[in-house]
Amino acid sequence: MKNDSKPVKLLVGDRVYLRPLSLEDTETYFQQLFDPEVRRLTGTTRAFTKEGIQRYIDGKSQDSSTVLLFICLKDSDEVIGDIALQDIDPINRNCNIRIAVESKYQGKGYGTEAMPLMLDYGFGILNMHRIELEVFSYNPRAIHVYEKLGFKQEGIQRDYLYYNHKYHDCIKMSILEDEFRELYVK
Repeated sequence: MKNDSKPVKLLVGDRVYLRPLSLEDTETYFQQLFDPEVRRLTGTTRAFTKEGIQRYIDGKSQDSSTVLLFICLKDSDEVIGDIALQDIDPINRNCNIRIAVESKYQGKGYGTEAMPLMLDYGFGILNMHRIELEVFSYNPRAIHVYEKLGFKQEGIQRDYLYYNHKYHDCIKMSILEDEFRELYVK
């Protein structure tokens, strides 16, 4: 029997939507974790197994400190990346955000569209006050996009990441709820 059900669209933008992952997404997520450019930009060094990814997806679906979603194209339902709010702290009302877009879809504005959708969820639904991120110094394009989205640089962790025979700085950035609302909520 063919499954013709439409994917759940939790957060919807003009060209992309964000949806939850399920165990049926294990293969897709596994393949994305080996995109060489995504691994470089995210500083990923670990190797993964399908079984490990399946346990990860299952665990995250039951973890109230994380919201993990796929980024999908509206016109084709194709998965092009993932985005997550992590380390959600409801008492201090903060968390961090991370995003990964497959290399063939980078530079097309999909991440720039997905981030405000997830930030709106974090500030408007989860009642966060502060959302932070980390970006490596060798990714000036991402730094520029985050600044354009309203993130402010807070500090630099020097020689934070050892990747490809070199140490790299980690730049900490954040956005506060009032800064987000001033830019995005009309």
